[in-house]
Amino acid sequence: MLETKSLFVDFSQEKEDGYKRIFSQLPLLTSLSANWNNVYFAYDWQVAGETPEVLSKQHGVAIFTEVPTPIQAERRLDGRFQSEQVIQGNIVVAPAYTGHRACWDTAGGVILLGFEPTVFAHAIYESVDPDRIELLPHFATPDPLVYQIGLALKSGLENYGADSRLYAEAMANALIVHLLQHYCTQQLVLREYSGGLPKHKLQQVIDYINTYLAQDLSLKELAAVVQMSSHYFSQLFKQSTGATPHQYIIRCRIEKAKQLLLQREFSLAEIASQVGFVDQSHLNRHFKRLMGVTPKMLEQKYKK
Repeated sequence: MLETKSLFVDFSQEKEDGYKRIFSQLPLLTSLSANWNNVYFAYDWQVAGETPEVLSKQHGVAIFTEVPTPIQAERRLDGRFQSEQVIQGNIVVAPAYTGHRACWDTAGGVILLGFEPTVFAHAIYESVDPDRIELLPHFATPDPLVYQIGLALKSGLENYGADSRLYAEAMANALIVHLLQHYCTQQLVLREYSGGLPKHKLQQVIDYINTYLAQDLSLKELAAVVQMSSHYFSQLFKQSTGATPHQYIIRCRIEKAKQLLLQREFSLAEIASQVGFVDQSHLNRHFKRLMGVTPKMLEQKYKK
């Protein structure tokens, strides 16, 4: 690898431009328009090439999603050098402010994730002192769970688009908890909770969801209603309702949309906005999936 000047990148400020400064091109897919909270996603098909040494303000995880031919790579990470063969399902972990550079000889698909360090501190604060947690750098290594979560994030962004934030936060939170358990200086021991949320706390969350259904609700926001970390809130909410927060909110939006539709006072575009979908097409897709018919079909049925 040729010696080059180190490049400092802050994805919270530079967005796609940060990616372009590293790889000299824009990625094929990003989370920029989806407004994910403190999580940055980029997917690209990268031809053979190399990067300068990069230091990022965010924790970084690279997930190799498509590798038709094993990639021969040279990587320098946190001052250490390694020649490695990269295959599909491998990941690389580069903590914030850790120097990382690489060169590789074969094209492949890769997901790049960036996380604000504060996300790690808030993900599971009931079980860990954030001041004692340090994410460790890791060269290419197989990790089936991170690989599957990466694919789920990509699929969620492709399928839900601007409606993907809550889903993405849940997936990213699961990934962060996994990193805290397996890629840190201190081994994380999770507390076990069962029985779901107390009834009064569950009602608080449900009331909050119904009140702010038209808004772009976040997982962190819902967890804060009952003063819990995102991880434990998600776990206990599903125990109580049988659904993830994302699934529950989609169902609430569709039920509200059905009620408004039968009132025959609003257009489909107006209904989509009132129940929290970014546009009519998102309403149509979720309505058909859950109700088995499109909004128009239901409207016509009740006109008869």
